[in-house]
Amino acid sequence: MQDLLNFAIVIAVVIVGIILLMGLWNMLKGGDGNRSQQLMRLRVIAQAVAVILMMGALFFFGRG
Repeated sequence: MQDLLNFAIVIAVVIVGIILLMGLWNMLKGGDGNRSQQLMRLRVIAQAVAVILMMGALFFFGRG
């Protein structure tokens, strides 16, 4: 169970990183502002999921 949760955390952090890079790329090439807003919202949601997974792992498997 702990390995599965650790894997999910890694995947969530990677997804956040990919979305962040997509947003930066869109900004650097002068892309559509609406697309930037969409990516920002998606990144915030992905970050929330990653943080919830991390807090859950600390709650259930943390020591001391």
